[in-house]
Amino acid sequence: MTQLTRDSITAAGAPASEASGVIERYRALMAAHDAPQAWRRISRELLAPQHPHPLHRLFYDATFASWPAPRGPRPAWTPTEDEARATHIAAACDRLRLPDYAALHRWSVEHRGEFWDDFIRTREIAFRTLPDGTPDLPLDPECPRWLPGARMNIAESCFLAPRDATAIVFRRDGRLETITYGELDALSNRFANALRDFGVSPGTALAIAMPMTIESVIAYLGIVKAGAVVVSIADSFAPEEIRTRMEIAKTGLAVTQDVVVRGEKTLPMFDKMVAAGARACIVVARDSALQIRLRDADRAWGAFLAPSDRFDAVAATPQTTTNVLFSSGTTGEPKAIPWDHTTPLKCAMDGTYHHDIREGEVVAWPTNLGWMMGPWLIYASLINRATIALCDDAPNTREFCRFVADAKVGMLGVVPSLVKAWRAHGMTDGVDWSRLRAFSSTGEASNADDYLWLMARARYRPVVEYCGGTEIGGGYMTQSLTQPASPATFSTPSLGLDVAILDEDGRPTSHGELFIVPPSIGLSLSLLNRDHHQVYYAGTPRGANGELLRRHGDQFEALPGGYYRAQGRADDTMNLGGIKVSSAEIERVVLTIDDVTDAAAIAIEPEDGGPSLLVLYIVTTAGAQAGGLRERAQKAIAARLNPLFRVHDVKVVESLPRTASNKVMRRALRDEYRSAG
Repeated sequence: MTQLTRDSITAAGAPASEASGVIERYRALMAAHDAPQAWRRISRELLAPQHPHPLHRLFYDATFASWPAPRGPRPAWTPTEDEARATHIAAACDRLRLPDYAALHRWSVEHRGEFWDDFIRTREIAFRTLPDGTPDLPLDPECPRWLPGARMNIAESCFLAPRDATAIVFRRDGRLETITYGELDALSNRFANALRDFGVSPGTALAIAMPMTIESVIAYLGIVKAGAVVVSIADSFAPEEIRTRMEIAKTGLAVTQDVVVRGEKTLPMFDKMVAAGARACIVVARDSALQIRLRDADRAWGAFLAPSDRFDAVAATPQTTTNVLFSSGTTGEPKAIPWDHTTPLKCAMDGTYHHDIREGEVVAWPTNLGWMMGPWLIYASLINRATIALCDDAPNTREFCRFVADAKVGMLGVVPSLVKAWRAHGMTDGVDWSRLRAFSSTGEASNADDYLWLMARARYRPVVEYCGGTEIGGGYMTQSLTQPASPATFSTPSLGLDVAILDEDGRPTSHGELFIVPPSIGLSLSLLNRDHHQVYYAGTPRGANGELLRRHGDQFEALPGGYYRAQGRADDTMNLGGIKVSSAEIERVVLTIDDVTDAAAIAIEPEDGGPSLLVLYIVTTAGAQAGGLRERAQKAIAARLNPLFRVHDVKVVESLPRTASNKVMRRALRDEYRSAG
């Protein structure tokens, strides 16, 4: 049991002169409140972001030392009654006369059509022709027909805020600038008019391959308004990867930049698109001093925009494709996933209820249109009449952390590896994040201690864990800001859908593969280059009541108190010593070792057969000694997981290979290890 003493407090970084007074105040708060309420006072009154993390950790562990396991994971944030009452979820409960969040989730699952109808009315989603009514019931779980009879263009629902409200705040070359909803509407109209003048008709596909900038947002909305199809491609891809995606989507047209600037490096972008086979590019000049040679078919951004800023968005059926995105896999041909006019409703709903994005709030999420959080950020922010924050500084820099403060960001999206880098290099030191109301995290499994550190940067604001995928249009497992938040755990399935955790025999379990209970707006209905049924439904077990289940491939653990913890991908499971364990579980332990900043665990099958061999790829802090890492990792794994898990080898690397959505490319590491012999 963690004990607070004068010595333990000073050893954790508190000034010796303050130790006695701090202990006295701590004991008084503990005596007057239960642990969650005491921690709320302690974290605000006794601790501050500038205090060393060991001191935060010491107080947190001491406060919850007697926390009973059946109550679930220890909360690091618990909403006050006023905070809970101010949420969109509370407003929905009042509107629907439901007593609490649990009842709202249950209603959203039992009355899926009514749930989406209520959300659409509340958000005032724009239609040219209103839906005939609630979707036909019962809904086909695999191929539901949402919004029957409607005609719409979802881009029109991105401009319902006052025209003088701020749509985007951005920093470029050190300057903070803004653009209003009216200005963004006009610019995207000019882009849509230019597309029509260029010969682009509804249904034509155009790639966007560039960083997340104001021009990429303008182009995205203009393409959707024009009835054309955005093909989302990450700017980090090599020419052959870009070519593959453009060929799948059947396009040779692209919006791109001359170059991409990352830190001190200037990387070619337009030249890469040419090498990838793009026959015509609309090119934004990132470096005004750089004179690139455009081909006859190419157009410079400024010259391309049409003079007219009025455009009548092309209306279509709700199931008309607006965007083609790709799975983050890097081996073989990636899955091509179409989004239609309904998919953004899922983005917006998750933003409304689970992230509690409010009108006028500033939302930042370091991302790219090449993976789903780029379009998600556009729709979740603009449909909720909030402000998108964009920064041209790399997110793993002190400049970006300062931008978060300067732009007055209220909701900040992160990925765990980014948080780890901020923490390891002191990027947030001296930065005032007191205006942050919440964080959100996606992309990979989180580290609980890193996220306790992150929450402390903003005086203990919650982290909305958010697990989903491109083929979901958002998340299926997430958080409600009416519930306590515990680092690296989820508190609920997303509204509008349910989940089932099953073992290998298809039986309910507390630790196994998670399946989605469809239908929900946002769930994909087709793939361009795969059999959708085979990928998501073929061979799946049935639910407890015989319902159809949809696979996604993630493993989860159900925790006491109704909480959940991600356990990595089902296909990243390994068998060590006759026991199955996920890569994420091993990595979570390895990341607790001093000086380790990133880690990947892979299983290597010996050529001559026998048990799998555990190999670790590890990134360390600058100047750290690599010697003894294997022994330290073995000791940590034996103590925290299982002594039968033997570390075969450790490779120290500068960085781990990651996909465009920041997921570790474990298959690439396995291939590398095998090829090295």
